[in-house]
This record gives sequence, structure tokens and C-alpha cells, in this order.
Amino acid sequence: MPSPVPANETERLAALHALDIVDSAPEIAYNEITELAAQICGCPISYISFIDDDRRWLKARYGLPAEVTCDAPRESAVCTTTICGTELFVVPDLKQDPRFENSPMVALEPPCRFYCGMPLITDDGYALGTLCVMDFEPRQLSFEQTEALRRLSHQVLAQLELRRKLIEYGRTIKELEQARLEAAAEKARAEELLRNVLPAPIADELKRSGRVQPKYTRSATILFADIQGFTLLAERTEPARLIDLLDEYFSALDEIGARFGLEKVKTMGDAYMAVAGVLSPDRRHSIDVCLAALEMQSRLDHLKARHEAIGEYALQLRIGIHTGPVISGVVGNRRMTFDIWGDAVNTAWFMEAFGIAGRVNVSETVAGHVHGLFELESRGPIEAKHERAHEMFFLNGLKKEYSRNEDGHFPNDHFLAEYNRLGGSRLAADW
Repeated sequence: MPSPVPANETERLAALHALDIVDSAPEIAYNEITELAAQICGCPISYISFIDDDRRWLKARYGLPAEVTCDAPRESAVCTTTICGTELFVVPDLKQDPRFENSPMVALEPPCRFYCGMPLITDDGYALGTLCVMDFEPRQLSFEQTEALRRLSHQVLAQLELRRKLIEYGRTIKELEQARLEAAAEKARAEELLRNVLPAPIADELKRSGRVQPKYTRSATILFADIQGFTLLAERTEPARLIDLLDEYFSALDEIGARFGLEKVKTMGDAYMAVAGVLSPDRRHSIDVCLAALEMQSRLDHLKARHEAIGEYALQLRIGIHTGPVISGVVGNRRMTFDIWGDAVNTAWFMEAFGIAGRVNVSETVAGHVHGLFELESRGPIEAKHERAHEMFFLNGLKKEYSRNEDGHFPNDHFLAEYNRLGGSRLAADW
């Protein structure tokens, strides 16, 4: 009797060969799954097989007699029938089934009588092989045992998916390397441009896949800063000096933000926007942004005093901070821009717009996250036209026990210990 063949056989074989798993070296993960399958099902034999175009090949085996080789003709394997279905294939007694009564497994001494196999079906619908258990006596498995076998098959598929991703990753690396060899100078220039325009993780994703998937972040902290007095300064200052001043201020904000894990989103005239918690999963992003904001105010106060000392018009910084969900992504084709969207962004802008020059204004959400470490001054609910009322707080500085100076802008070792207790490790030198 000719062996059955899956309807998508050509595509199935292509998917199998793409994994390059047939004739691969033994791997402990597969071996442990087969042993576990045998123990759970109470069967003396278990194996993981893959069905190639003309043979059945065993990736892992447990309990099979030594005379059973890893290779067997495809037409003689029970697994050839298993991969034609989508569910567990159970044969209570191979000797009583005319399809398998002459199988080499039945001819063993003692003969294999019971068979239960689960097809290994990928997300694309290709049954590449099987996870099977066998016994020398006719029998049935319990519901719990069959469910366990199904779940173990998922673990085999997870290993295959990992293998696929590693192969895909290796292929991508080779393609990128080839592109570098063919156009090293052009690629270096493009990568430098990406690093200057986009955050590093976003640039890497763009290089890897050619596009950036939008990302929803359940909790991120947004900082808006506005340079107060800029309009008047623009009227009194020559253009070159004005640009130098803006560059000085924004470069200071960039440097401080980078140290505390903030990613600059954009500048808009005399306004500055940054975010933390989107590109790196750290639940302390509210604390990081508050620390950065205090140091930004301190740096701007220092610059203000320096410019006043030489008779120049001084500027002040107004900062607003809010924590909430955002969507991030890249917009544009010719001039790509990393940006974030959501009601949390609007609320952060609201915090800045209704703040006071020289102060840091934070939302109730931010206050809830950081009140244990920082001194907060409640402003009560503040309502704007067409907006709901927002509870606002001035961030006055670190609590005395956490500050290394009187103004409360710089953390001490006690703060560092508490910060690291909340998640992860950071050195004092990072600040």
C-alpha cells in the first residue's frame, strides 16, 4: 500500500529543508523532551522524527532498541501517516491494523504494539515530523497523558522556531556583511546618518528589516521643557548668537538626558521633548526623568547666572512631566523622524504649559511613582479651557535623606541603594 502524502508536500519539504535539521547533531533539549514524553505517558519508547522526501529520520530517541537506526524508509514509518493529519494519531495495536501489521517496528523482538504520535505543525501549517511514544503492549493513554504529549510537541516546535530565527539571523548578518563589502563607504555614511537622526534601537530595527514597527508602551515618562524669555531674546540678539545660545542650552539638556536614559524626541523652536521607558524596559523611568529634570534646572540656573554676570539676557527653563501609555514609531520616508503619540503626550505638554519658569511641574501619576524619594509641593487641581482638571505638583528636589547637597538636585549613596533595590543596578559614576 503506497504511503500517504500531505496535500502541501512540496511546500512542507521546503520548510523542512530550510531548517537544515535533518542529519543535524544531537541536542540535549530534544533528548530531554523525548525522555519526558516517555515518563509522562508511561511508555518505554519515545522519539522525535522528521519526514524527508524518502526517509524518516530521528532527531532524538529514548528507549528504542539498538537495531533501530535513525534512518528508515519513509513508506515503512507509521509517522508518515501521522503527518497527514492535524491531531494525535493513535494506534492501540499495530498488529491489528492492516496498515502497519508489517511495519519494521512490529517485527522487532519484542514487537512494538502501541503507537501515539503528535504531528509537529508549524505556524505556517506544515507538518514537519512527529513526537511519538510507543509501547510493547496494546494500550490507551489517559486524557491527561495525551494533553501532556500535545504540550510537549509545542516545546519541540518552540525549539524549531528558535532554530529558524537563528538561521534567519545568520542569513541577515551575511547579507549585511556582503552589503558592507560591496559598498562600505556608502553604508558607513548611511549608518552614521541613522545614528544621528534616530535612536540606536530604532536605527538597528530599520537596518535589519527596512521599516520600524509602531510600538505601544504601557508606561513611559514624557518630559517637555520650554525656554522662557526666548521670544524677547530673539528680538534683541543677532541670529548667529541666538543659535549659539540655543545650541548651548539644548546640548546641555541632551547630555543630561542621555545620562539618565532619556531619548530626545524633538525640539520645536525653543521647546524640547524627551521620553524614557520606550526604548529600554526599566520601570524606574519616572525617577530617572525627575532626576534629569532637577539637574537640567540646576544646569540652566548656572548658565543663567553666568550670562547675567556678563550682561546678557538670561533664560529660564519651564519643565512638565507626565507618565502614561504612548505609541512610538518612525514617520516620513525622506526625512525620517522618531516620535511618540497619545493622551499622555498631551498631558505632559499640559504640565509644562501650566508650569512656572524655573520650576518642575509633574502630574499626579508621576507624583505617585516618586513621592517616596522626592519632595513634592501640591498645587491642587488646575483646569484649562476645554480640558479636565489635572492635579499638579511642583518637584522641589530630593528628600534630604537622599540628597548630597542642600538644593536636593543630586542623589547620594543612600538614594543609589534605594534606587537599585527598586530594580537593577546603577553605579554612582553613571550620574
